[in-house]
Amino acid sequence: MVRIGDSPPRPDGWAKVTGGAKYVDDLTLPGMLHGATLRSPHPRARIVSLRFDPALAPEGAVAVTARDIPGVNGVRLLDDSWPVLADGMVHYVGDAVALVAAPTREAARRALKAFTVEYEPLPPVLTWEEAEGEEPLCTLLLEQGDPDRGFAEAAQIVEGVYHCGHQEHIYIECQGMLAWFEPGGSVEVMGSMQCPFYVHHALAHALGLPEDKVRVRPSVIGGGFGGKEDYPSLIAIHAALLARASRRPVKMVYDRHEDILATTKRHPGRVRLRTGVAGDGRLIAMEIEVDLDGGAFRTLSPVVLSRGVLHATGAYRCPHVKIRGRVLRTNTPPNGAFRGFGAPQTIYAAERHMDRIGRVLGIDPLTLRLANAVGPGDSLATGQ
Repeated sequence: MVRIGDSPPRPDGWAKVTGGAKYVDDLTLPGMLHGATLRSPHPRARIVSLRFDPALAPEGAVAVTARDIPGVNGVRLLDDSWPVLADGMVHYVGDAVALVAAPTREAARRALKAFTVEYEPLPPVLTWEEAEGEEPLCTLLLEQGDPDRGFAEAAQIVEGVYHCGHQEHIYIECQGMLAWFEPGGSVEVMGSMQCPFYVHHALAHALGLPEDKVRVRPSVIGGGFGGKEDYPSLIAIHAALLARASRRPVKMVYDRHEDILATTKRHPGRVRLRTGVAGDGRLIAMEIEVDLDGGAFRTLSPVVLSRGVLHATGAYRCPHVKIRGRVLRTNTPPNGAFRGFGAPQTIYAAERHMDRIGRVLGIDPLTLRLANAVGPGDSLATGQ
């Protein structure tokens, strides 16, 4: 029995501190091959031709391209718009174009040189201004009260624009998966993941298998923070495709460079705030525009945007609020889950804006916050 105040040992602690815990890179199976990914050097380009010459690859190498996908060429998350492998177009530097497996990790990397790809580079979308001209990946609107009336009543209007950039999870263990097929045709996958059912659904979708023919098991996880939530579905499919083509177990484990290059990050944010305040610093009206850079595909961006919009007013009450949120598309790697899910970007902006209001009104920032902080009986812009 564990009581309040006790300090029970972690069930996984002993294995980890003694080195007995088995991470995916520690796992091996008889006849196992190692996988590697051919990636785009261009942020946006048309694939004119793609060839693999077995004579140029180490003995035993097996290659896979988009035409070898038996199911849908899309990673099933909120939708399946993120391709498993590029088919005709690449949309960011690091976009997965083809896969190869070989008897050793070093041989798999050498086998990538057996691919010949001809690209036709196209103008990429890389800035906020360029992204404004593209169809947003998703949008959201939240309103409460009458902001126009609130601004008309305000003694002072304070405006500001706040930016934050990409953030990398830097989990200690890089992305990794091990996949194999059983004699009955079912696929088994083990690896580093936070959400086994995401991986399960994505495998069934891309491999064209019934869900009872797919088995997914997490190995010991060396950190995640959201980075092992969406991306593991993609690398799991890649490993499974190579296992299907080679009829042998295949393990894929990224090194740090590849992990940082290709995997999802925290969404960069651009938040515009326009705030109407009374002379004593009370918030009367807020108009907020939340833009997030989603990268090339939606992944979990609608949920990230939702969290960001819901928290955009911070811990402060305001009777009149209008918040417009967008996720814009750029030719950069898709962004996805990261601790806080959009709220760090908007709360950062809200807090810096409170500092700006304090400077404009000549009010101490702590005094200003205490005067506006929500308390019992107050309502947020969501109605909560």
